[in-house]
Amino acid sequence: MDNFDPIIGQSPAIEALIRSARIVAATDVTVLIKGETGTGKEVLATAIQKDSPRANKPFIALNCAALPEGLVESEIFGHKKGAFTGAVSDKQGLFQAADGGTLFLDEINSLPLGIQAKLLRFLESGECLPVGGTKPYMVNVRVIAASNADLTKLIENGQFRQDLYFRLNVVPLELPALHQRTEDIEILAKHFFTHFSAAHSLEPPTFSRQAIKTLRSYKWPGNVRELRNLCERLSILLAGKVIEPENLPHEFNRSAITVSSDFTLPELGLQLDALEADMILQALNRTKGNRSKSARLLGISRDTLLYRIQKHGLATH
Repeated sequence: MDNFDPIIGQSPAIEALIRSARIVAATDVTVLIKGETGTGKEVLATAIQKDSPRANKPFIALNCAALPEGLVESEIFGHKKGAFTGAVSDKQGLFQAADGGTLFLDEINSLPLGIQAKLLRFLESGECLPVGGTKPYMVNVRVIAASNADLTKLIENGQFRQDLYFRLNVVPLELPALHQRTEDIEILAKHFFTHFSAAHSLEPPTFSRQAIKTLRSYKWPGNVRELRNLCERLSILLAGKVIEPENLPHEFNRSAITVSSDFTLPELGLQLDALEADMILQALNRTKGNRSKSARLLGISRDTLLYRIQKHGLATH
């Protein structure tokens, strides 16, 4: 089995991401995974670990936002007996538990500034200092970090250390939002239906073409996680049925109405390829050739934009 199989999708953005992740996995470099909530950052981190030379070593994941601020430092670095009220014995931290392997720090944007400094020290020297300790210990741990927030904005606001960002951002990998890779929605839905139907011993449902169109016009604020939850619900409530737009939650049909009212197909039809090429050129002109900004204007990922620029033979300089 390919270690990257759990990342479902065939869109240019996902294929480019997996290519980069494979290269990174073979090295020991620190990785920063960026992406909105629900895009699959932990799934990608797990795939990188399984495809790395540390595959048979510990892999420990910590959601930095899930612990109270006072416990995060002790959890990551450990503590010495008597370091604080309730510290009745020495406690090993996650860095010690992950020695030789990989530590995945999710929502690293939630780390308090003081702990960010200790993490930076580890990344630069391999040294960790337990809470209440005076003697540092050394560990060999690869760090994969993830953030659903824009760290550059947090740096501007004084909430994230710039030096730590540079140390983490050696190889950034960005997971596109689901609305930026709508061509993957159908294949993702089939995967989830197969999974949940087997789990609940039910016949899988299917989406009609119109329902797929409705799903593609939706903004997906919860991304792949939101689609997964929808598929589980429909696998149970509509097992073996063909799902039509009216079977979807109200917010999906409201979204479809909003999108369809923005543009009406002319009576004589249109040349879709020519329209797409024209929209891409307009976006590039408006942003003075900035591909990242153009992709945002068009509601697609940068990799998808590059793919379509090549497809249409548009100038890229």
